[in-house]
Amino acid sequence: MDRSEIIELLEVINQQVSSSVLGGRDDDYEELESMGLITIDRDAVQWAATITPAGIAYLGHD
Repeated sequence: MDRSEIIELLEVINQQVSSSVLGGRDDDYEELESMGLITIDRDAVQWAATITPAGIAYLGHD
């Protein structure tokens, strides 16, 4: 993913308490998680992503 794709996906996740991992985008979410920008709750029936403090910093939000 390029920077604009990362920011776009992080903005979507940031606007929600947690964002359902969208089908077909699993690899993108896992990439963001490996970068430390989100965490994925794999115990939920529908996986959900939550933005981390590092993700907030990446977006430039305080």
